[in-house]
Amino acid sequence: MPKSLKISLLAVSVALILCIFVGVNTHSVSAAGDPTPQDAYNQINVYGEVLQHIQSDYVEVPNIPKVTNGALRGLLESLDADSSYLTPADYKIYKENHGGKAQVGIVVSKRYGYATVVSVVPGSPADKAGLVDGDIIEAIGMEDTRNLSLAMIQLLLQGAPGSQLQMAVIGPHSAKPQKMTLNRVLVVEPAVKESLYEGTSILYLKPIIIDREHVQQIETWVKDMNKDGNKKILLDLRDASAGDMTEAVRLTNLFVNTGTIATLEGQKFPKQIFSADPAKAINTTAPLVVLVNHGTSGPAEVVAGALQDSGRAQLVGEKTFGEGSMQKTFDLPDGGAIILSIAKYASPSGKQFEDDAVTPGTVVASNKELFEDDDSGDDTAAAPNTPSTPDSPTPPGNTPGKKTPPPTDDQLNKALDMLKTKAA
Repeated sequence: MPKSLKISLLAVSVALILCIFVGVNTHSVSAAGDPTPQDAYNQINVYGEVLQHIQSDYVEVPNIPKVTNGALRGLLESLDADSSYLTPADYKIYKENHGGKAQVGIVVSKRYGYATVVSVVPGSPADKAGLVDGDIIEAIGMEDTRNLSLAMIQLLLQGAPGSQLQMAVIGPHSAKPQKMTLNRVLVVEPAVKESLYEGTSILYLKPIIIDREHVQQIETWVKDMNKDGNKKILLDLRDASAGDMTEAVRLTNLFVNTGTIATLEGQKFPKQIFSADPAKAINTTAPLVVLVNHGTSGPAEVVAGALQDSGRAQLVGEKTFGEGSMQKTFDLPDGGAIILSIAKYASPSGKQFEDDAVTPGTVVASNKELFEDDDSGDDTAAAPNTPSTPDSPTPPGNTPGKKTPPPTDDQLNKALDMLKTKAA
């Protein structure tokens, strides 16, 4: 293929994505100081010149498809972690995937270019192997996660029950990646954990996922709490990073009867307001404290943000992960696709979870013990299966596979202390 034609193909590919990015819509209204669509179009000439230099002046003849794919992937991922470019081959695999496959029990996103563990399902293979929120997945099999879209990373984590998943994982305090092999299983999220403190005066509830089943369990406990003498509620949303936004609104509505719970809005996505329904509220007066941490993400952030902004609850713990957007898939002429975030969720005060996350009013750092680095020099063996309990998850920054429970839970203790001082 002539060089001029290759350059043209590259320029057209990038121009196509730029046109989709700016909406191919010159009548869009831009906020004061925001770039106009024409500004974006002008950048096409810059891209074209860069591509021409790559083609003619790079040290060796470049791999044109690889260069194009890298440029398009970088363009989408510069927007947010959930926006992705899928090559024609990737998109074919993506469309053929119908879900329901076995996994190892982790929720992932992308941070700093790599796949990052947001949370780990208690009792799952990942939990037993010592993976914790904040761990970086450098590679899945032979694939470097820097070169993979989030959509493809999530697909690679899935597989048939009993199949093996090979990963290279880096903890924040690890000197080098640790290779591990985990068996995929049909992960079942545990039921809502329920406990009583201060006799029966404080009802403690911990869901691991915000879905219909778990919200229904919480609703049942809240309805029954007066029968059992409970007068205060401690809702533990730490490491709750999966679920459904509709159920997040429903869960929040159990504790508030008026006002905005969340909003959803985008450049071309009409603003939606999710409001409390008085008929669905169950307990709007009992003292309520909510625990959050870095593994609190998505639907759980909607709950935490609404309860905090409305003044219904006090939040204790650490800043949440920062996730909350709606995606739409756009087919491309060459058979590929882009997955683009088209709207973002925001709390009643207007803070977008994707950008601002949720910061608790009472910040309490985790006191989980850090692990010693593995001095054995062997980073090829699978991580040992060391079980943990939901009460004492291991903190981010630990070497995978070397997990021991912490002696205390300062975040939980602080929340309990706060509730003890509140009049029922």
